[in-house]
Amino acid sequence: MDKNISPAKSGTMFGVLFGVIMVLEFVIMYVIGMKSLVNSSAGVIVNIANYLVLPLLFIYLGCNHYKKDINNGFISFSESLKTGVSITVLAALIYAIFNVIFNYIFPDFINEMLEITRDGMLAKNPEMTAKELEVGLGMVKKFMNPLIVFPVTIAMYAFIGLVYSLIVGAIVKNDKP
Repeated sequence: MDKNISPAKSGTMFGVLFGVIMVLEFVIMYVIGMKSLVNSSAGVIVNIANYLVLPLLFIYLGCNHYKKDINNGFISFSESLKTGVSITVLAALIYAIFNVIFNYIFPDFINEMLEITRDGMLAKNPEMTAKELEVGLGMVKKFMNPLIVFPVTIAMYAFIGLVYSLIVGAIVKNDKP
């Protein structure tokens, strides 16, 4: 057993891989065309992958890696939590940094997303007044600010990591006798 590797450090590889996958998904969606994908089944699939499937998968892989390869077949509940939260926070950090850089490189992206949002709001509620539309778009624009996106993304994925780590930890837990 290698006492030098903490559960959080053991998940680094999985966190980086998860973050890179989220960045690649974003880039592919941007290159293909966000307007055609945002309200389509492809957009739904990407969201399900980023918020459900991939976090569970990488947390499970990270906990299993720590259990089998580092800790001689043992992992406590707290070690599972440390591993899972570190994986999702690292992935969120990579994605949030990319998002901030992307918005500075392509400043028109926020305007494109606001246009897509406006079209979606009008499609769902055609009788929406101009004032209601302006208020709604103002809120969306505030939440697209990189200074808001960065901490919210990290906090959201930390919470997701905590919840999913509780689930995975209950499954893979094997305390030392």
